[in-house]
Formats: sequence, structure tokens, C-alpha cells
Amino acid sequence: MEELTLCTGQKLREVFEAAGDLLEKNAKYIDSLNVFPVPDGDCGTNMMLTVRSAVEEARQAPEHSASAVAKAMARGALMGARGNSGVILSQIFRGIAHGVEGKEFFNGADFAAGLVEGTAFAYKALANPVEGTILTVSREASEAARATSAKNDDLICIAEAVVSAAKDSVANTPMLLPVLREAGVVDAGGQGFYVMMEGVLGALKKEGYRCTEQGMVHYERPFVNKALKLTTDRSENLYGYCTELVLDGSNLNLDDIRKELDKRGQSVIVAGDECAAHIHIHTSDPGNVLSYATSLGTLHAIKIENMDDQHKEFSERTTTETFPSNVAIIAVAAGEGMKEVFQGLGITAIVSGGATMNPSTQELLQAVESVPQSKVILLPNDKNVIPVANQVPRLTSKEVAVIPTESVPQGVAALLSFNCEGDLKSNAEGMSRAKSTVKTVEVTRAVRDTLIGNLQVTEGQAIAFVDGEIVI
Repeated sequence: MEELTLCTGQKLREVFEAAGDLLEKNAKYIDSLNVFPVPDGDCGTNMMLTVRSAVEEARQAPEHSASAVAKAMARGALMGARGNSGVILSQIFRGIAHGVEGKEFFNGADFAAGLVEGTAFAYKALANPVEGTILTVSREASEAARATSAKNDDLICIAEAVVSAAKDSVANTPMLLPVLREAGVVDAGGQGFYVMMEGVLGALKKEGYRCTEQGMVHYERPFVNKALKLTTDRSENLYGYCTELVLDGSNLNLDDIRKELDKRGQSVIVAGDECAAHIHIHTSDPGNVLSYATSLGTLHAIKIENMDDQHKEFSERTTTETFPSNVAIIAVAAGEGMKEVFQGLGITAIVSGGATMNPSTQELLQAVESVPQSKVILLPNDKNVIPVANQVPRLTSKEVAVIPTESVPQGVAALLSFNCEGDLKSNAEGMSRAKSTVKTVEVTRAVRDTLIGNLQVTEGQAIAFVDGEIVI
């Protein structure tokens, strides 16, 4: 195997772009692993969106050195971090930035040093670190990277060591955390880290890794039903308000902030530096937390969620937090099930329609005019709706970008890549790239006898399409 000793900043961005793609493909399974009582079953999605934010920031970096790109990725990950796993992941990016600081190119030893430092940052960010989580997996993987780098600075060899160690560490998480062992699952955040590094390795080796659920790390408690169980012991007092914010200030002391917040709630994470900190806390009094944070600087990206309500409504919830963005997203969808999917992903508005019931230009235009935002992204989600959607931008004074999604899965992929802090142009570009990675399979029945190419089709026969082309 050819050695890869030196890498550019562009390569660093590309490998994590691939990592984000692989996380996206496996987000649903990773989400399903969550076992804690709060409805935080979106670990894989949070990690994917955090990586996406890091990559997007790197694309806008004015310089292309390894140092500049890594610094931009760290900033993007911190500002775009979602949930516990996202904030922890942002610290991994911060460590990588430290590992390649001041360097035009980087090697495997630099990357290994960055992972080690990032893991140290992640542990420090948590008031009460718990073993058997993504922390353990990143620590054991980074230790393997450091040991390998002492003998070989080839980046691929080091990435292989990271992936191997991460896989073993994920498999062992139920041995360290009883709640995982009881539920018969591995840690979701650890699984996400493993998948991310699989994506990095695949990009370094220029292989299209397609890690499916069968390729994941599994754990099943002997003689126990395989169904996922949620721990719901209220004595653990883990409910209340999930409060997140970004604090801008000067001379911020993260240790002091972490100690002070530890008195005011649980699941405290404080990550960042002396100028900016991403804060996460579960508290019964978010106002008290906001008042304290305001005394230290300026607050941004404040998010407060009632976890008691979320837990109560989790099984029947049809919507989640709408993206806090100045860009609206409108999607075309048919049927209550598909509408729920898009509502659950934070869509701004939905237009009923799709195959055999295409909406009119007027219906799409009315939807655009109905949302408060002046910038709108339109997802047609059907190839026959695209030409109609393309008429809308010239009929409104609003700025409208049409993403030519030809199917609902393409629409979902595009929506998952949306960056709430990005502008219309960057989001349109990112969502277009995301939708192009999707292949759509449709199964239906023929309504008449016909011959399509070499395929003889009989009325009533089951037929299957891939990206709109009949294949069987």
C-alpha cells in the first residue's frame, strides 16, 4: 500500500466531508441506540450535522493550509454543535486544529497528536465524564493512534489503527455502562465516532465506504429481548430543560464556568476557548443559567427544550425544533406519513403533492409567500414538479433557490445537510450535493401490459425502479 505521509488542508476537509456522508447514511441506526430517559435519540444526526457545519466553515476558509482549514473546522464544529455528542465532537476538531497549528501540511503523527489532545479537551469539557461513552472510544482510539505514530507517521496506517481500536472500544461500552448492557446496545456516540473514522479512512484510501447496520458494532444481552428499552427512572432527575447556547466574551475561564454551572444543573458541557464557549446543561431553571452567562458576555444560538414534554410526547411527536434560520425550507410531500417525516426534520412549510398529484405553480408560490422569511429553499421531491418549481423564483420578490430533488429520499438527504447558520447560496450548494448522493428505489405494480427496453411487463405485475428507470 502506498504511504500517505503528508496531507494538505484540502485533503483534511475532504476526508471529513466523507465522514459526514457516512454518518448521514448511518444516522438513523445510530439514533436508535440511545437508551437514556430524555428523548435525545438523535445522536447520529447531531454528529452528522456537527461535521457538516465543520466542513462548511472549512470551505469558506480564506487560506488552504492545513492549519487554516483545521482552525476553520474547529470553529464551525463549535458553532454548529448539536447535543452532547456534537459538543464533544467539536472538541475533537479543536484538538486536530492544535495538532496541525502553524503547518502548511500535516502527517499521521500530527493527526494522532490532534486526536489525543481533542480527547483531553472533550474530557475537560464535561463536568462529570462517564466511561463507556464516546469519550472512552475516542480516548482508546487516540491512544492507538499515538502508539502507531511512534513507529510510522503514515496517515493511512494511523487511521486504520484508529478504526480498529474504535471498533473494539465500541463493542466494550456495554461492559462499562450498565444501562447499555441492560438495553442490549452499544453507546450511540461511540458508534458515531467509529463510523466517522471509517469515513475518514475510506477517503484516505479513496474507497467508498458503505458502512451499513450489518457493518456496525452490535451488542445483545444474552436471553433478553432484542427490542430497545428506555430507562425511565425519574429518581435520576435527568429531566427539566435542555439548555444550549454560545457565549462570546473575553478571557473566559472554562473551568470556572463549568464548576459554576455544575451547581445549577446536570449533564454540563462547556467547550471552547477564552473567546467563545458552547454551553450545554440540563437544568430546572434555564433563566438562572442565562442570567449567569449574560454576566460573562454575549449570548447566541440559545436553545431551550422542555425534556419532560418531549419525553411525554416522544412517541407521537410530529414536529421537532424548526431550524432557527433566516432561510425557509418548503417541501412537496404526499400523505400524512411523508409529511410527518419532513415535519420531524424541521421543515418550514409543506405543499401537498407528488407523483400523480403534482401541485401547481400557484400553490408553490402561495407557500413561498406565506412564510415570513425573505429567502426560501424549495424541494420539489418529484421530477415532474421540478419544472413547475423552477417558475416560482421569477414570480416573487423573495429570493428562492430550487433544489432539483426528484424523489422524497433526495429531499430528506438535502434537508439533513441544511446548515441553519449558513446563507441561501451555501445551503443550496450543500443540499444539491447531498441530494446527488442518493439512489431511490421504488416498487409498484404495472397498470398495463407493455414492453420497456428488453423488459416485458404484464398488467398487475410487481415492478421496481431505480432513480426512475425500470430495472426488473
